[in-house]
Amino acid sequence: MCGIAGIFHLETPKPVDPARVEAMCDALAHRGPDGQGIWTAPGVALGHRRLSIIDLAGSPQPMASSDGRAMLVFNGEIYNYRELRQELKQTGAIFHTDGDSEVIIAAWQRWGPDCVTRLHGMFAFALYDLEARTLFLARDRLGVKPLFLAPLSDGGLAFGSELKALLAHPLLRREVDPLAIEDYLAWGYVPDGRAILKGVTKLPAGHSLLLRHGAPLPSPHQWWDVSFAERRKGKAIDLEAELLHLMRQAVSSRMVADVPLGAFLSGGVDSSSVVALMAEASARPVRTCSIGFDVAALDESAYATHVAQRYQTDHASRLVSPDDFEAIDLLAGMFDEPFADASALPTWRVCQLARESVTVALSGDGADEALAGYRRHLFQHGEDRVRALLPQGLRAPLFGALGAIYPKADWAPRPLRAKTTLLSLAGDSAQGYARALAFAPPELREGLYSDAFKRLRGSYRAEDPVLALMRSAPARSGLDRAQYADLKVWLPGDILTKVDRTSMAVSLEAREPLLDHRLIEFAASLPESMRVRGGQGKWLMKRTMRRFLPDDILYRPKQGFVTPIAQWFRGPLAQTARNIAVSTTLAQTGWFDSRRLAALVDDHLSGIADNSRILWQLLMLEKSFTKLGIG
Repeated sequence: MCGIAGIFHLETPKPVDPARVEAMCDALAHRGPDGQGIWTAPGVALGHRRLSIIDLAGSPQPMASSDGRAMLVFNGEIYNYRELRQELKQTGAIFHTDGDSEVIIAAWQRWGPDCVTRLHGMFAFALYDLEARTLFLARDRLGVKPLFLAPLSDGGLAFGSELKALLAHPLLRREVDPLAIEDYLAWGYVPDGRAILKGVTKLPAGHSLLLRHGAPLPSPHQWWDVSFAERRKGKAIDLEAELLHLMRQAVSSRMVADVPLGAFLSGGVDSSSVVALMAEASARPVRTCSIGFDVAALDESAYATHVAQRYQTDHASRLVSPDDFEAIDLLAGMFDEPFADASALPTWRVCQLARESVTVALSGDGADEALAGYRRHLFQHGEDRVRALLPQGLRAPLFGALGAIYPKADWAPRPLRAKTTLLSLAGDSAQGYARALAFAPPELREGLYSDAFKRLRGSYRAEDPVLALMRSAPARSGLDRAQYADLKVWLPGDILTKVDRTSMAVSLEAREPLLDHRLIEFAASLPESMRVRGGQGKWLMKRTMRRFLPDDILYRPKQGFVTPIAQWFRGPLAQTARNIAVSTTLAQTGWFDSRRLAALVDDHLSGIADNSRILWQLLMLEKSFTKLGIG
């Protein structure tokens, strides 16, 4: 795992100052503490920070092709590089290293831009072809590895693994994009295709760019997509066997490393499945790590211990206090742009624990998105049945009116919190799911914004691209479209961003075997009944893992990492909450209604409502602005 950065001049191939790329790489030192390199040529510069995982001494970067005609910087891992190496050798390719970086270069020279379709893994790379005078930028299928892009005032295009690399360049424009604020308040992160600063973008997952000197900046090319349009046929027992084969293949391929390797183990279905298959494939005890909380309602460590004992892993655990709010400033610095998923705190803590003994850790991320494991998938499946029974013309006024008058009822038991469901049923399937995904629904955002911000935002709404994506998805049902949106928006924007930044902050490589694209493509082809059945998501996966895991692991309610932000804002962070309403940083933007902010704080502190999520979003926005030097 590494960090990459560079500059490419689109118009005139001007000389690039190596010191500027060196500064960009220095900002990524945490991603690659084991080595650094810079390469320049007329109109281009590539920089690299290395975290050594494979071929520890033999694969420094930037790396040149054997004939000197191409130069590469690469962040990630190619899991089928050995098979590709043998195939490429048969066509005359010559290799001088034992790593995967040189395989990417040879694949480019053999197949050109189509080389990405042959790569199995997680990656973001930049490859300059000296003969063609082109720069090829590519990002992996699911967006495990990030790549930020920004045009510069001197005609250059800067790129880097994190926004902080671009911030190290003096010509980067530091003006906040108001549409990114709308996106952030809706989702809790800024999705692919946009960034918090105007002009900065993220290369979307499964996309590439081919840049030429003297040519305009092209639009990204989508080189991979997943389809839910086909339905695989077969008996459950046969599909079960196929799923198990794909999971075994995905796990074993990600156990290749020349450094200590282990796994995160939360005690949930996904991480426990990965550990079980690692134990099956390993001759030595698997190293596992987990964290527990000193609040019983939040603690899952007993389940992790159960799985660790079952597979006799070399297990490390640590009990931490959920009162980790003192680390908020450090957390904001990891993400650069505002990021409101509060589970980033415990994720960072488990990464710290893992790094004490391993350099690579396998996680269970991806199964929920691929196999319909979230509670919202069950709701979507059920709500679509209601939508099929009642026409839109009846549902919209009926459920819309009921949803408008139904109290928010944060204090009530979960079955009585029907407001969101009623409002969801008032819309079509895509509108309902967009509401389920949202941190802050449209009506809450509208109340927060000032008139000045509404004019800046114009007609744009954060839901618009998600609705368009779902309605044009290669899919058959509302559940298909919901999962498609998860894989395209939520997964790269939230889950994978969280894991990448928190793991890289401690120089740990995280690998996600359940995001192997062959497994994702298989899961997308499953009938709905193989994904959701009997009130359970991930039905086929749980059935498949019955031989490996007990029912109390497979069928207990999903919990996930929980951070007690509601309690924090009524306790040690109460004054912080009050300060949000009078924040100088937020007030200077002129974008928010200060009276509405004060009401949100007062209602939360008094217990009338649970406004912790929107307060956390605003707090992280404020801290992000401070880190960016804005306000």
